[in-house]
Amino acid sequence: MQLPTVPTHQPRLKVFDRRQALAVHSAALEILEKFGVQMAHAGARDLLLANGARLYDEYWVRIPAHMAEAALRSAPRQILLYNQMGERAMALRDDHFYFGTGSDTTFTLDLESGQRRPCVLADTGRFARLVDALPNLSFAMSMSNPRDVPNMDFIYVQAFAEMVRNTNKPMVFIADRLEDMALIHQIACAVAGGEEALRRKPFLLNYSEAISPLRFPENVVDKLIFCARKEVPICLPSGSNAGGGAPITLAGAMALGIAENLAGLVIHQLTQPGAPFLFGPNVSALDMKSAVVSYGCPEWSLTQAALADMRDELYGLPIWSFAGATDAKTVDAQAGAEAMFSITTAMLSRCNLIHDVGYLEYGSTSSLEMVTLADELIGMARHFTAGIPVNPATLALDALERVKDAGAKGIFLTDDHTFDHFESALFLPDLLDRSRYDTWQAAGGPDLYRRSNDKVRRILAEHNPAPEKEAALLQQINQLLEAAR
Repeated sequence: MQLPTVPTHQPRLKVFDRRQALAVHSAALEILEKFGVQMAHAGARDLLLANGARLYDEYWVRIPAHMAEAALRSAPRQILLYNQMGERAMALRDDHFYFGTGSDTTFTLDLESGQRRPCVLADTGRFARLVDALPNLSFAMSMSNPRDVPNMDFIYVQAFAEMVRNTNKPMVFIADRLEDMALIHQIACAVAGGEEALRRKPFLLNYSEAISPLRFPENVVDKLIFCARKEVPICLPSGSNAGGGAPITLAGAMALGIAENLAGLVIHQLTQPGAPFLFGPNVSALDMKSAVVSYGCPEWSLTQAALADMRDELYGLPIWSFAGATDAKTVDAQAGAEAMFSITTAMLSRCNLIHDVGYLEYGSTSSLEMVTLADELIGMARHFTAGIPVNPATLALDALERVKDAGAKGIFLTDDHTFDHFESALFLPDLLDRSRYDTWQAAGGPDLYRRSNDKVRRILAEHNPAPEKEAALLQQINQLLEAAR
């Protein structure tokens, strides 16, 4: 009898059904039509008014539903990101998911002392080089807000250049203002081989933010319009965190955040129809005791799973999300628990671009060890969410027959089937310890933090991005930085 090959069922988390998704979407459209947004940017305000929006109360603009619906139809259903060699690296769409680090931490845990200290520019390079080496991280962000740069007005430009020097993977970058954006774009064009080459094969995506509730500062809109015109992929989440910038109820916070995203999308698509836009607000929760926006709470994982449902039911656009972060101050049991919870739920809900891997202290502190640990946790969750393949090879009846025929000496450990399949069938950890007690004790009894620290040290000592950047390119980048200073 020929055993059939059955398509693998991959576990999936759903939070919203279609009726709930439509209710939240309708509420978001009502927010735009009834309350509107505060639009400080005169050019964007005129653009909105020329296309059907209505002005009231000086800078406030009401946006009718048909403009939001048209922008949703105009935006692409897929965003392709390439590595810096021009090779396709990330296809942001449907159920494809990719993990990477975060940005803008004020502090980091020192690799040598383990102590919390202010970030410096070299930390940006170390994180980028680590990401370049880790198999489960697809893109890099700066992971620091360095305090030692020569010109603080161009801190983001210098951080971007440091990432370019230390990784060839795609990058998500921050810019404070239009001047930052223009300089970063010049560096990116130099890396890609020209503006047209970068437009065809972008290796970068901009992260910017509106201000909840419903405020769009001029510098934010400047960057949005620049990215639309240059077709640089962008995401524009707002801080619609429950109890802070948004209502305490998650449905209300999501409706507000989606309304803000839709307003940004309308401006973006009116500027350049079809330009790539990554959808999704940040909807976490303001902790009622500490007044911090939590990175370890279940609410953020819940809202981004619901956002994935809205993508599938209504929008079709790839979405922005987070995982692998924690409110813990050190790499401890709380850090591991919160990171694994958000990693697994982000993967189960099939979010697309998943950032903030390696954050400690609600995004204030970064940790090389935490990034390395999270990389392994992502691998573990990836193994789980892949499901169980069912086919003649995995049902292994031939192997069972051989072991049975071998009699008392029969054992699956020595059968060829085990050697042929163990690497694909099993999750094989590197950091998570499964050794026998005496083996662990003989190695000095290292805990998970120590093992993670050792792995980071090895990678930073041995790994260099391949291929290396050409000297002429690095010199060109240095000349652009000198001009910025």
